[in-house]
Amino acid sequence: MVRYVFLMCLAVLAGCGTVDYDNAPVGRFSGSLFVMWVGEGSDTEGDGRFVFVPAPGAPLVFERNNPAGTLDVIAPEMMYTDGGSIPKPGQLFRGLSPWGYAPAYMVHDWLFVARHCLTDGMATPIEQGVEGMPFEESAEIISEALQTLIAERRVRPDDVAPKVIAGAVAGPISLSKWNASGVCAPQRVTDQHRAEVEAALNKQLGRRVPESIKLPDGDTVPIEPARIVSQISF
Repeated sequence: MVRYVFLMCLAVLAGCGTVDYDNAPVGRFSGSLFVMWVGEGSDTEGDGRFVFVPAPGAPLVFERNNPAGTLDVIAPEMMYTDGGSIPKPGQLFRGLSPWGYAPAYMVHDWLFVARHCLTDGMATPIEQGVEGMPFEESAEIISEALQTLIAERRVRPDDVAPKVIAGAVAGPISLSKWNASGVCAPQRVTDQHRAEVEAALNKQLGRRVPESIKLPDGDTVPIEPARIVSQISF
């Protein structure tokens, strides 16, 4: 099996890194998350983007079972997401598409956002907790998250896909993304998109949704509630 996974890495990912997926400790997920689509068009075409939204009052939390880790608890903040911290070829495998593994996606994506904003001197207090985390640990964390989702029977076990994906996120493509600079600001959710997310949450709760909002720059813009693509609760 190891030889098979290695060959798949070479053929599909053009090089994997090393991470001990099989022995990654199982942690615990709690809370809820939304994946929303904001902006123009649909989630398959258009000029919009996916946004990870922690549920108000019960945000997604991943508790690790790894005493040697930089962080014991990871609670991702709102961010744009498309699984971009996972190399695109790795997303072709069964397991991380479409949103069955969304919690693992979000934890891993957020680590990269936090790293980028630390590099650019723009980190939030929560993001500052990632300071000092080595790149290799980010791959260990998604391995732990994948193992946790399987252990909790949130997704079905797979002999190949998670191992290959874990190898992909430990490889050179992810390392290059981890070390990127000057990319924090574009990853911040805009005021308009935050308003669209808030409108979607209010709509779901049966609350009044405003037709427009006034942005910090003084412009008044129409608001269309974001579309909820997925909701996952633990």
